[in-house]
Parts: sequence; C-alpha cells; structure tokens
Amino acid sequence: MTRRFIVEPERTAAAILESLGQHRLLLTRQVRDLHVPGRSRQWASSRLDRLRSAGLAAATRAPGGRLLWHLTERGADALDAIPSRAETRRKVIPPEQAAGPLLEHTVAVNDVGIAFVRAARARSDECGPFAWIHEVAHPLGPPPGRRMPEQLISDAVLTYQLAEVGGSTSIAYRFIELDRSTRSAPDLAQRLGRYARFYRRTVPSGNSEGGPVALWSLLYPVFPTVLLVLGGASRDRLESRRRIVLALCAQNPDLAETPEVEVSICLLEDLAERGPFAPICRTLADPQKPVDWLGEGGQ
Repeated sequence: MTRRFIVEPERTAAAILESLGQHRLLLTRQVRDLHVPGRSRQWASSRLDRLRSAGLAAATRAPGGRLLWHLTERGADALDAIPSRAETRRKVIPPEQAAGPLLEHTVAVNDVGIAFVRAARARSDECGPFAWIHEVAHPLGPPPGRRMPEQLISDAVLTYQLAEVGGSTSIAYRFIELDRSTRSAPDLAQRLGRYARFYRRTVPSGNSEGGPVALWSLLYPVFPTVLLVLGGASRDRLESRRRIVLALCAQNPDLAETPEVEVSICLLEDLAERGPFAPICRTLADPQKPVDWLGEGGQ
C-alpha cells in the first residue's frame, strides 16, 4: 500500500513527503509555496491530508491554530524505500517537539529557504525545494588549551544556481544562521567568528608529497558567505541588533585575522517580503552600504 501510494502518477505527494523528511517541520503555506505555488491552499491541504490518511505524515496544532506537518515513522520508512537525495535516515519529530521550542526556529529557517526558491522562480535560476539542508556539522578540532573537539553546526547550508547571460551558470553557497532574538549580540558575534576558525582548519592532504589542506575545500568548491537572518523582535530592535552585531564582528580577532570569511546580515521580514535580490543586507566589509545577498547593489 505504501509503495503504491508513493509512485502515484502525479508524484506531488512524494515530493511533499520528501520535503517533510528534509525540512522536518512545514506549515501548510510553506508546502504550497514549495510544491504547488499555482494551486490553492485547499488543494495543498488535500495532498497533505492524503499523506496523513496513509499514515505517512502527521499534523500538530501549533499556537495560532496553524498546522505543522512532519513525518511519521511509517513515512520515514517509505522514504528509505525509494531513491532519495539524502543518504541518512530522516529525523522523525515527535508531536511534543513539533509544538515546542523547535517550532519557530525550524519554520523560520524554512522561510529563509522559501524566499530563495521564490526568487529563483522569478529569475529562471535554480533553487528548488531541496536546495537547503538543516543543521550541517563542521568539525573545528579542539580549541586552544582543550582536548575535546568542537563542532560548528550551521542552521542550514543553501545552494543557489544563478543563470548567467549567454547560458552559463554559477553557483552560490551560503551558511545560514537564523536568530530569533534568543541569543545575546556578543554571543552571535562569537558564533560568526567560529566560521573563521573553520576556514583556517587544516587536515592532512592524504598525499605523501602534499602538505595540509583546508578542511572546507574538501567540502565546498568555494567558502560560503555567512548569512545571518534576524527575526523575533520589532524592526527597530532588529536594526539596532544588526548594527551591534556587525560592530562586534569588526572587533572579533578571528574574523579580523580571516577577511576571506564574508558576513552578511538581513532581517527575515525583508527577505520574505522583498526577496534576496533587493538591497536588504549589510555586510561586515561595508556595514553602511545596503546590498543584496550577493553583495551587489540589488534590484
């Protein structure tokens, strides 16, 4: 029954199920934005209801009456039985966690990804429903004076393929950090500074004739820019928070030593409403100049 459901002709339900597996928690509106933007909310709801009826997905009522959709164990089993983009078992979110502290952060990270999906559709770029991966761990090694290794876990890593004039393409990568005003500004700046430590982390090349190589170069073609997205407070507070974090980053010794690590900060509200190609970002390199997510003047 499960296998027959998954391979139904339209395959929309299968793509939605895969999204629930990759993105953990999705609101109905987010599912619609990702998979059926030209359809009504009711049409998207009907597809989700079919997944729930088949025992593959569950819905948890969140504050405000919103429905949060997530995989069931049976849904995770179904995804493991078909070719997939991910190589590891999908994380199944228990209902009590779905409506807990995990809720707003995960939903906001997915809103970040959806803003890029919308922009790609409008520009004929490539950035689909599976273009970002949550909680990507990067080993930092032990900090000075300690033995225990540390990890830098990005809230998400996003991949975006830009269509260039003449038919060529280029790919941009971003480390996504999402803060809903739950961390202090100094803590945020220190967290961003850890990306400089990751940039400088080297490992043996594995070649007897070669020296150490940058660990990041084994994982990414280029070092992704760090995009910090701020939400969870009034606009005035977030604007002030952005200025303070950028000022603290300018004083961070790790970032000062590693100018190759680019930091850009925007507000979630701006990203969702105006899109990443509007001049909504401020950068560590030039905090006074509003630019788009690529560091350009914006459209």
